[in-house]
Amino acid sequence: MADPKGFLKATERELPPRRPVPVRIMDWKEVYEPGDSAVLRRQAGRCMDCGIPFCHKGCPLGNLIPEWNDFTWRGEGRAASERLHATNNFPEFTGRLCPAPCESSCVLGINQPAVTIKQIEVSIADEAFGSGWIEPEPPGRLTGKTVAVVGSGPAGLAAAQQLTRAGHTVAVFERDDRIGGLLRYGIPDFKMEKRHIDARLRQMQDEGTRFRAGVEIGKDISWDDLRSRYDAVVVATGATVPRELPIPGRDLAGVHFAMEYLVESNHAVAGDSVPNQISAEGKHVVVIGGGDTGADCIGTAHRHGALTVTNLAIGKRPPGERPDHQPWPMAPLVFEVSSAHEEGGERSYLASTVEFLGNGAGEVRALRVAETEFVDGRRVPKSGTEREIPADLVLIAMGFTGPERALLEDQLDARFTERGNVLREDDYQTTAPGVFVAGDAGRGQSLIVWAIAEGRAVAASVDAYLMGETELPSPVRPTDLAIGLQPA
Repeated sequence: MADPKGFLKATERELPPRRPVPVRIMDWKEVYEPGDSAVLRRQAGRCMDCGIPFCHKGCPLGNLIPEWNDFTWRGEGRAASERLHATNNFPEFTGRLCPAPCESSCVLGINQPAVTIKQIEVSIADEAFGSGWIEPEPPGRLTGKTVAVVGSGPAGLAAAQQLTRAGHTVAVFERDDRIGGLLRYGIPDFKMEKRHIDARLRQMQDEGTRFRAGVEIGKDISWDDLRSRYDAVVVATGATVPRELPIPGRDLAGVHFAMEYLVESNHAVAGDSVPNQISAEGKHVVVIGGGDTGADCIGTAHRHGALTVTNLAIGKRPPGERPDHQPWPMAPLVFEVSSAHEEGGERSYLASTVEFLGNGAGEVRALRVAETEFVDGRRVPKSGTEREIPADLVLIAMGFTGPERALLEDQLDARFTERGNVLREDDYQTTAPGVFVAGDAGRGQSLIVWAIAEGRAVAASVDAYLMGETELPSPVRPTDLAIGLQPA
């Protein structure tokens, strides 16, 4: 275990400082300063070697958290990296992007701030890359079997790496011009610089994974052709259909889905030419939706030089501390201040958007909003509370409803659940033999750790389908919800 008295000696939770707001909004670099190794070891030493480490189940990957905390406390970085990578293909991603349900289930969190698991994780991963410990792991032999993975987000990449290492010849298809899916174009650089994706892709290429960017399955290659060329297919296209807000004025210029805005901004940051780019410069910006995507829009708008930024959430403001009805080890819904919120703007709760208001040129000029009230369990605008908010740019960040269906239905004859996700069996196989689905396309909008866990699990199912048996780990099943630790 780590320091036997660590949690008694170090009772405070310590994280690296964020770069000053006036400095960081002038660039797109990550917001955190480099961490102090002494602080990191002190935090790792707070891990208590619990008799039942609930953090294992707080994460669907089943990360061996006490083990790599112990190695970190002892200063054995390479051993820590080996234990970290034993269950997680991409800790450099999850350590930056995951909301860390493991920390909510940390036993120390019963009466103290939880161990800084997420920060320790990303620090181990960064040290491993910086020290040259992340090396290709090519298979010892090839099976002669081929697999196509459609989609290059975390689920697709995890499946591809596992299957490549099992000896199969794997090709990853991505319709965008670069590999990475939403990791590449949906996540701003201030949360994760794209060099981390590129470093991992180099390892995967050296292992033998083949990447085919700029190819859209269903259009450039039909699903039938793909199935005829490969022994198995993994659908990992994500849940990319945004939730619409069908109210008057929706067709006004200046009203966009969040991903339209974020994708264009990420292309521009990458150095691409983006004609008529959606920009927040000098504008009153309103972001509708209080989740992570909304926060990404807020941070991006600050860096574009927005005049004002207002964030609207239809629900109540969460409590500042864990509520009684969400006790440990559940993941509580609490009020959080992300780096983007720290940079400025106004957050408004119980705000229902009633109408987009336009000017004579057909451009949005304001929003009419009202207070939210609850009627028969529904959230509706409260009559008589309407007001206007100036808006030159409105970004709808209300989540996603599922994968794009048309081509899957027409060419693959895929079936869908009532919630709009691709229907699958316990082995992740769809109604089309030899075609499997993993990640948000089958689960619905979820966390990056669930995507990676499903990518690892679907790889085991595909390997068993091709070879009759498998030694690959399968951390989760499609029927798993949240390991029983998430609030209802």
